[in-house]
Amino acid sequence: MHHPAIAAILPLMLAVLNSSSDYLPVLIQVLLAAALAAGIIGVSHLLGQRARGGAIKDSAYECGVKPEGIAHTRFSVKFYVTAMLFILFDIEVVFLIPWTFIYREFLAAGIPILAPIGFFLFVLVLGLVYEVKKDALEWEK
Repeated sequence: MHHPAIAAILPLMLAVLNSSSDYLPVLIQVLLAAALAAGIIGVSHLLGQRARGGAIKDSAYECGVKPEGIAHTRFSVKFYVTAMLFILFDIEVVFLIPWTFIYREFLAAGIPILAPIGFFLFVLVLGLVYEVKKDALEWEK
């Protein structure tokens, strides 16, 4: 005979097991990525170049000419600001492309989706206007 508590918990346990099977492809992908990364690092360690040469032999080759100047020059802060702006607008695209694919589905379901994306774009445009007013995109200053 089944106990009433077990009979009540059994459907819940089956639901959890069924929903966890949805994550199995993600788990397999994560495990494969970790195995691939570990394998590449291991093969590189086993077969990679050993430091047997001297300073001249291990130096960078620049068309047969001895390297000149400082290898690690300092960059202007404007370079980093511009790089962050590119990253910002790349992230914007990451959010906008999926939004365009699901827009019709949300409209059909009666879910208001235009206001949140409008606010998102407003904040981004406001940031861009601020950057233009502060001359963050001017290289010659």
